[in-house]
Amino acid sequence: MANIQDVAKHAGVSIATVSRVLNGTARVNAEVSARVHAAIEELQYQPSRAARALRANRSTIIGLLISDIQNPFFTTLIRGVEDVAQRNGYSLILCNSDEDPQKEQHYIEVLSAERVAGVIIVPIRENQRTLRLFREREIPVVSVDRRIKDSATDAILVDNKRGAHEAITHLITNGYRRIAIITGPMTTTTGRERLEGYRQALQDAGIAYDPALELCGTFKDDSGRQLAIELLGLQSPIDALFVCNNLMMMGVLDALTARHLRIPDDIAIVGFDEMPWAALSTISLTTVTQPVYELGSTAAMRLFQRMQHPGTFTRQEIVLAPTLQIRSSSRPRMHPASTTVNLTSR
Repeated sequence: MANIQDVAKHAGVSIATVSRVLNGTARVNAEVSARVHAAIEELQYQPSRAARALRANRSTIIGLLISDIQNPFFTTLIRGVEDVAQRNGYSLILCNSDEDPQKEQHYIEVLSAERVAGVIIVPIRENQRTLRLFREREIPVVSVDRRIKDSATDAILVDNKRGAHEAITHLITNGYRRIAIITGPMTTTTGRERLEGYRQALQDAGIAYDPALELCGTFKDDSGRQLAIELLGLQSPIDALFVCNNLMMMGVLDALTARHLRIPDDIAIVGFDEMPWAALSTISLTTVTQPVYELGSTAAMRLFQRMQHPGTFTRQEIVLAPTLQIRSSSRPRMHPASTTVNLTSR
């Protein structure tokens, strides 16, 4: 790959002259400028993005660090971020931590070194001391989907507690009592808040919660499968199961299929996160759906506010409302139903 020295040699000029032509920082003889542009084209020279940003004291790249690129949830979130970035003339660097603290730290260092204009992060832990790298280089940060314990970092979230509360209340109303939950890690606000909503709904209905029915996974499909097997092996059977993300739901459905259990005749199921197949007649899965595109686009818009007016905003937390899509996987025994309940108020 050609560098600026190669261009200068090919054009028969100094490196400083090539730099002046590229940056337009000084007048250059038209014939010399033409030779430099011809050399750039012939050698297919691409100026360093980082060098351009440093020279202009401005980058047109924002970073997006997500926690699991295999999760369809993030496909839609990425689109929301990208659409806003494109409209503002910015490009996106996508990084995937895979719920791994070391990978997350690595990508934080990479984005910081690239001196991106701003960063949107789905943190794998609530406590994020590593964000100091961004703060030291005055790179604005917005967290999305999960909260960070940081007085300066904006957060764009969904009301997880409300969504879980509504899901469990729906199951209780339909006659289910032994309701188990498979949620995510307690180090994430999503995992913890969905458990809180589950417990609150049971308490509101006068049902004592049983610790044996509360299992925490990794938000991965194999975790859902193993925890479902554990719950199905309890001496006192469960009659309903609330699964707190779409990948764990895939594992749960595998476990139920292996046991030849019928939904909802043998066990009722409610998920958190919509899946493309959720409304199919063979499954017809009740889910708490999230406004995922709006999560991404709102996070991006907030980041651009931070970038354009640094230091003029106090920390903001924006919480979006989920929606319970009621389908046949949680229906009452004698009263099948399919309707939509908006959770904008409780």
